[in-house]
Amino acid sequence: MDDGFPIIYSQMRVGKNGKPYKIYKFRTMRKDAESDGVARMTTTDDSRITRLGKFLRRSHVDELPQVINILKGENSLIGPRAEQIELVDQFQEQIPFYRARLYVKPGLTGWAQINQRYASTVEDTAVKLEYDLYYIKHRNLLLDLNIAIRTIGAVLGFRGL
Repeated sequence: MDDGFPIIYSQMRVGKNGKPYKIYKFRTMRKDAESDGVARMTTTDDSRITRLGKFLRRSHVDELPQVINILKGENSLIGPRAEQIELVDQFQEQIPFYRARLYVKPGLTGWAQINQRYASTVEDTAVKLEYDLYYIKHRNLLLDLNIAIRTIGAVLGFRGL
């Protein structure tokens, strides 16, 4: 956002049962960050992230426009993180059982996000998948409350997630 408009960013992601949908976020990267059309995993020191974008990501404010996706019924408040179509295709080839995370709606926050930082490698993604599969198998109101409370703590304290 510190390099101009638009401030809202949209991108195609994979939702429940593999259905593609458009996700909304505050833009945290330079406008030309994906000009080559190649899907990349974001790293914590990614040079494509703007100064303001670093703050928005650290505070998780960049995710707020996903409330639109929740209201449209495409996302849940809690569930596995929605990924880019190209990355899902790659992960399904490289990580056993990756497709199982598509059995539920993606979430604004989730068990994997509060237990593991950003995934910047396929190996990190495999670890996050273990948390996602745990959530899918054990999801219930108490677990969702635990995740919601820990998410609020992480957002207020700029840690976790």
